[in-house]
Amino acid sequence: MLFDTHAHYDDSRFDGDRDELLRSLPGEGVGLVLNPGCDLASSRKAVAYADTYPHVYAAAGIHPENIEGVPDEQVEEELREIEALAAHPKVRAVGEIGLDYYWCKEPAERKRQQELFRAQMRMAGRLGLPVIVHDRDAHLDCLTIAEQYPKVHGVFHCYAGSAETAQRLLELGYYLSFTGVLTFKNAKKAAEVVRRVPLERLMVETDAPYMAPEPFRGKRNSSLYVYRMVEAIAEIKGLPAEEVARATTENGKKLFGIPE
Repeated sequence: MLFDTHAHYDDSRFDGDRDELLRSLPGEGVGLVLNPGCDLASSRKAVAYADTYPHVYAAAGIHPENIEGVPDEQVEEELREIEALAAHPKVRAVGEIGLDYYWCKEPAERKRQQELFRAQMRMAGRLGLPVIVHDRDAHLDCLTIAEQYPKVHGVFHCYAGSAETAQRLLELGYYLSFTGVLTFKNAKKAAEVVRRVPLERLMVETDAPYMAPEPFRGKRNSSLYVYRMVEAIAEIKGLPAEEVARATTENGKKLFGIPE
């Protein structure tokens, strides 16, 4: 059984076949999926999918890019609603949260992202839930904020940082998750991190519909392709794919508190 620990089935690219696809996954060997929210609307959809499909779980949170142009008062209200939503029994994390500096260059806007990140870290602490962290071009600031909340743990999804930062995150109790990028020929830094991180701290994800792995690059991604990340980790570590599949699934279940 495989566990796709990060997939966005609320995306409009699944509008034509979402139900058929989600229902088919257990029969294709994907026994678990976690769908994180990126704002209030997508978090509500994630919970609705979790209610509908027994093998789907949800996370609720606000992605850093999704506050651009949104008044502070509205963000605060949505955070209150996110926290209420997180009381649902199939919401197993606060996420997707974090920092994204790729397009955000203004210091004031970056500070606003940091404040949102901290607010959701505090929320996770109150709720006793793990976090799903998005870190794009913000490695140092993400690590710094993670260090400020030592009682909160979770996963850095689509990990793109260094092996040195990875080691510090492991010390803080975080897991690292990898997408189809790991299958790309130029993914040497990610491969080195996988080589150095213990198998018991790795997870796999598609981040569907984005970043489809080779040989499906350029197509719409889905949980049907999560096996390619398992194969990539197995090749890098010189392990049987079955062992990697079993370990990454158990890691996800342990982090997100999913029962047998």
